[in-house]
Amino acid sequence: GSSAGDFEMPIWDHLEELRERVMAGALAGAAAVSVCFLFSKDLVLFLEAPVAEQGVRFLQLSPGEFFFTTLQVGGYSGILLAAPTILYEIVAYVVPGLTKSERQFLAPIVFGSSLLFYAGVAFGYEVLSPAALKFFVSYSDGAVESLWSIQEYFKFVLTLMLSTGLSFQLPVIQILIGQLGLVSSRDMFAQWRFVVVGATVAAAVLTPSTDPFTQTLLALPLIGLYMGGAGVVRLIESRRDSGGDGLMQS
Repeated sequence: GSSAGDFEMPIWDHLEELRERVMAGALAGAAAVSVCFLFSKDLVLFLEAPVAEQGVRFLQLSPGEFFFTTLQVGGYSGILLAAPTILYEIVAYVVPGLTKSERQFLAPIVFGSSLLFYAGVAFGYEVLSPAALKFFVSYSDGAVESLWSIQEYFKFVLTLMLSTGLSFQLPVIQILIGQLGLVSSRDMFAQWRFVVVGATVAAAVLTPSTDPFTQTLLALPLIGLYMGGAGVVRLIESRRDSGGDGLMQS
C-alpha cells in the first residue's frame, strides 16, 4: 500500500498540483477547440461527406443555425482531440498514490482506452453513419426530397460517433472488473447469451436512428469486443496463476 512518503506532501501542495493539472487540461481543451473552430467549415464538409454524394441537401432553418452548428462541431471535435491529454493529466495526478504494480497496470489501460475510443469514433463515422443515413435516404427515395436541417443532422452524426466511442470502452471495464476479482473470465464467457441480448439493447439505446440495420451493425462489434475483453481477462488470470503472485499485489 502507501508508504510514509505519501504523507510528506501537505494538502496545499496536493491542491496546488490539482490546480495546475486542471489548468493544463483546460488549456489543452481550449487550444484544441480553438484550432477546430478555425477549421470548422472544413470539419462540417468532412462530416457531411457520408451523405453528400447521395444527393442530400442541407438547410439552415433559422438565421444563425449554421453559425451555431459550426460552434458545436468545433467544440465537440476539440474535446475529442484533447481527450487523451485530459485523461493523461487525471492519471498523472492519481499515479503517485498508487503501488508499483498498479502503475504498471494503469499505463496499458489508459493507452488501450484511448485507442478503443478513437476506434469507436472512426467506426461511427466510417461504418455506422453512412449505413444509417443511406437507409433513411433510400427509404424516403421517390416519396420526399431529402432536405435536412444542418443542426439536426449534426446532432445525429455526433451523437452516433460519441456513443460508439464510449461503447467501445467495454473491454476496459471488463479488465478492471476482472482485476478487482469481481468476475472471472469463465463467468464472462458463460454469460454470452445475456451479452448478445444486452448488446442488442445497448445498440438500440446508443444509436439515434431506430432502424434495425444500424443497431445490428453496432451490436456485432460490441459482442466481439466483449469476447475479446473476456479473452484478455483470461490471459491476465493465466499469467497471474503461472507467475504466482497477482498483478495487483505489491
